[in-house]
Amino acid sequence: MSWLDWRNVRTWRHTVQLAFVLLNVFLGAQFYLWVRYYETGGATLKVARPDGVEGWLPIAGLMNLKYTLATLTIPPIHAASMFLLVAFLLTSMLCKKAFCSWLCPIGTLSEALWRLGRRLFRRNVVPPFWLDLPLRTLKYILLAMFLFIAVTMSAKEIENFMVTPYGLIADVKMLNFFRSISAGAAIVIAVLVIGSLFIKNLWCRYLCPYGALLGLVSLLSPFKIRRDTEACIDCGKCAGACPARLPTDRTPRVYSVECTACLSCVAVCPAQNALQFSLPPTKTAAANGDTPGIARRWRRRTLSGAMVALLLVIVVGGVIGTAKWSGHWRTQLPDAVYRELVPRARELAHP
Repeated sequence: MSWLDWRNVRTWRHTVQLAFVLLNVFLGAQFYLWVRYYETGGATLKVARPDGVEGWLPIAGLMNLKYTLATLTIPPIHAASMFLLVAFLLTSMLCKKAFCSWLCPIGTLSEALWRLGRRLFRRNVVPPFWLDLPLRTLKYILLAMFLFIAVTMSAKEIENFMVTPYGLIADVKMLNFFRSISAGAAIVIAVLVIGSLFIKNLWCRYLCPYGALLGLVSLLSPFKIRRDTEACIDCGKCAGACPARLPTDRTPRVYSVECTACLSCVAVCPAQNALQFSLPPTKTAAANGDTPGIARRWRRRTLSGAMVALLLVIVVGGVIGTAKWSGHWRTQLPDAVYRELVPRARELAHP
């Protein structure tokens, strides 16, 4: 099938990936122009601050979520980071870890790198199980560290942190990290980029704490990759296409936290309806005496690529729309605060 075949799940996923990458590039460019306006004392073009850039502040999102759960109030600073975190958690509850393979720009870059590596070197490297398993625990260790920070801080401590000069312009500090990147950080990023040419989704599989959190939440998802053993022809193509190296050809359903609902396995399956991203067969089918096979298969409630894309748009758009409608999306700070703090961002140390 061609890339623009809308019956192909890969077409929908790649389209959503491209749209989200372009959106992040647009937000990044707008945020840079916003920062430069204050750095130059108003000598450059003034644009509105894009609140969506707070999606790049996951720790602030965790802290604000803890604050909201503890106080039942929406934080006034960087609330968008929390709403985006909630939106992505909801997508995982519905569609497994679809954020990682459909929306995350880092995930899209990682996929592009290993595909490029396979094109250049004819293959990708598969670490042995004895090495792969302990490496996969690293992202959970990092997640535990970040959760410890958020959970152990009281609501008052979180509120006090957010109103410090550092907390107020944490987004600018994030931008400056990349604008004035240290030699050590540049080396680490270079190693990850080069390594991603050889190992599929190196960062996502072994080091991303955000993906680790979404993976744990994805265990609640009612939708899973399900294999109809009657229709399956045991060709093994699905397992070969899975970037997470899951044994989709040997299990009736995939529970793994590594499944990102990329639907690559579904896209390559040559047997009609043998592999689907679906709910369990309905009880009606079992009550009617249907055997696992064609009769029951038609009673599954299946998500196509188009449906996954639609659900992601509805969930993420719905959360953002609700936040904007309620007046809690935007961080409301006086212009004078930005005029004072943004030019001094490099001087501000973590409190």
